[in-house]
Amino acid sequence: MTITNQQVKERAFLEVLYEDEYFPDHVLDKGKAILLDLCERIEAERPGDLKALYALTAVATERFNALEAEFDAAGSEIETVAREEIGGDIWFVATAYGFEDADVEELIAAREW
Repeated sequence: MTITNQQVKERAFLEVLYEDEYFPDHVLDKGKAILLDLCERIEAERPGDLKALYALTAVATERFNALEAEFDAAGSEIETVAREEIGGDIWFVATAYGFEDADVEELIAAREW
């Protein structure tokens, strides 16, 4: 599926992390794919309320949880900067699709990082 939301198409996801050598690009690429998959699911499923949106972001957050082992294997981790960047990008996605009243903590409530 091709993403149609112009804001999303122009977004450089995980940009701050890509600029820091501590975070391995090959793992960040997987994180970026998670965010783009989230956008595709939002466009395909068109959640009608925050509860439906939170269900989609929970899946994305759990996929980031699974990436922790890959960060560890590469000598990195999802630490404070990464948590902020991931959470910020998920919040950006929510607002880009009209959910300006989404709570960032609820968007990533399933996080283990």
